[in-house]
Amino acid sequence: MEMPSLTGQHAVQEIVCADQQQLEAAHSLAERLQLTVLSAEEDAQQTYCLRLADNGLSLIRPHDKKMGDLYVDFCEGAVAWRRHHGGGNGQAIAKAIGLKTKKNLTVLDATAGTGTDSFILAALGCHVTMIERHPIVAALLEDALKRAQQHEDTQEVAARMSLLTGSSIDLMAGALAASDSLFDVVYLDPMFPKAEKSKGPQVKKSMQFFRDMVGKDEDADALLAPAMNLASYRVVVKRPRKSPFLNDQKPTLSHEGKANRFDIYVKQSMK
Repeated sequence: MEMPSLTGQHAVQEIVCADQQQLEAAHSLAERLQLTVLSAEEDAQQTYCLRLADNGLSLIRPHDKKMGDLYVDFCEGAVAWRRHHGGGNGQAIAKAIGLKTKKNLTVLDATAGTGTDSFILAALGCHVTMIERHPIVAALLEDALKRAQQHEDTQEVAARMSLLTGSSIDLMAGALAASDSLFDVVYLDPMFPKAEKSKGPQVKKSMQFFRDMVGKDEDADALLAPAMNLASYRVVVKRPRKSPFLNDQKPTLSHEGKANRFDIYVKQSMK
């Protein structure tokens, strides 16, 4: 999710930690994100806040239990199921990236969100660098990645993943100065004002959280140019099926599914 500023309606300013064993970690995270540490959810004053427990970090609505928690998890749940049963290199994203032609691709996921696509690509053998701009979403993603690195079933996959926090536009432009920073593929899945979506394992919940907290992705069109400069072989853009092309630039080809479309901008053949 790429934004010029944090434009969501609800800023996160608090972190709840009722577990004494997690207090040090909670205060460290609070200092980094400029949050207030609370000992109970009932003390929360904001619509959204973070909660740190023994199972990890989550985003919650403390006064609306019906909403549940947003918890990024690569080890179990929907992402784990997709890893084992999702179709391997036959998946649409694998075909779009080019895994049927070339293995062990280096991929920059410049709009990481909750990291589902990044994890799937890493599970298929890619070495994936993720960029996430929103500090709260990045904290959730960082926590999930650390847990995956410690879990026996996901250690190997997580070892092929890394995370950068900051503006994708700025980071991609800065990386151009280093010749060894080029990626085989740059992958973009931004949130759009007219077709909002998220990449989390719980789609409806993630959509609501991101819409309220993060806001809309107003500068998505500006991602394409630096992505094209940084990719060695292609840029892949995931879009809602009927949405316009990114930056109004027609892709080399598109793979269309029932709900989404992968627009592929080819720079050179992988063969």
